[in-house]
Amino acid sequence: MSAFVATLRTQVDLAQRALAQARDVNEVHRHSARLLDLLERAAAHGVDTAGWVPADVVSAASVAAGNGT
Repeated sequence: MSAFVATLRTQVDLAQRALAQARDVNEVHRHSARLLDLLERAAAHGVDTAGWVPADVVSAASVAAGNGT
């Protein structure tokens, strides 16, 4: 695993934990957007993130960030 992928994975894990601990709407929105940004960055670099974040968390983050319904 490259240093880039390892750092990205760590940041995804931290964002996911922060999202789980978010207390208000602004925090949820911020951490959701961060998580989605990291996953998009991984995809842009060809990094397979399958299994990093459960699909239901990604879906909820998308809704919270205003990207889904």
